[in-house]
Amino acid sequence: MAEGTAPTKPFSLLATGAGWARALGQALVVFWSNQYAWLLGVPGLRRAYHLWLASVVIFGPLLQFYVNPRAIFANHHNFFNIKFVRSAWGWTCIFLGGFILPVVYLATHQILLTFRHLARLAVGAGLWLGATEAFLLIENLTGYCFDPVPEGILVNSLPDKWTCLHKGHKWHGYDVSDHTFLLTFCCLLMVEEMAIFRRYLAQGHPAGVPLRLIFLLNILLLLLWNFLLACTVVYLYDYSHKVVGAAIATLCWFLTYRCWYRCLCSPGRPGAGLFLRGIPKEATRQN
Repeated sequence: MAEGTAPTKPFSLLATGAGWARALGQALVVFWSNQYAWLLGVPGLRRAYHLWLASVVIFGPLLQFYVNPRAIFANHHNFFNIKFVRSAWGWTCIFLGGFILPVVYLATHQILLTFRHLARLAVGAGLWLGATEAFLLIENLTGYCFDPVPEGILVNSLPDKWTCLHKGHKWHGYDVSDHTFLLTFCCLLMVEEMAIFRRYLAQGHPAGVPLRLIFLLNILLLLLWNFLLACTVVYLYDYSHKVVGAAIATLCWFLTYRCWYRCLCSPGRPGAGLFLRGIPKEATRQN
């Protein structure tokens, strides 16, 4: 009998170890999701984060005198620019949409309300596309086509950037930083959308490990956008181009989240229609 049961002991120990590891992993997910949900749910900390973004854009370029100009981030075609920054809105929609959808549906069980909240991402996409076209228009209206020659530059009469570059020439215009705009806008939008998770948890809505993992993945993406924004303002673009891009992103965020989304004829603010009014369960437990 002992001979028959002996081979099962290693498997039993392995299963026990796996169970402990799983329990530890779940505990860490719950702990860190609670911590970040609390941080993002504090209005004062969100305002401090807005000041942080402004400081990065305004004062970050001063670091260009202390960094290596040949670093990987000084190249427009570096891996992070190609795989992440240029597709930042797509990444943000995937991660943030994966968070908004279950949070709204689990809190309300209303499909139409869920789509209404997801419509904010469609509005953001429209603003991003509109801003991109506006930046190209500004560059066309303020620029000129030229060829560098030993005596200086030879100006051509080609009317727009696309035609100029297609003919093999170079174009010089006021190039508002679309990367700075996009990263700043994504950061502001993600903080605004994820701030509701604190109240969601406080009112006792379903919050399993998968949902908490999605929330933490959004936190990681937000940290990545902050890092890439800092790299962009330090290594790339002219100073005013970056400041103008960030300012326009902040204006888009303000006009939507602070103005339009307060109106009835809008997708609504994050959390609208999701929560019961009154004392949250978290507060009643503490009392």
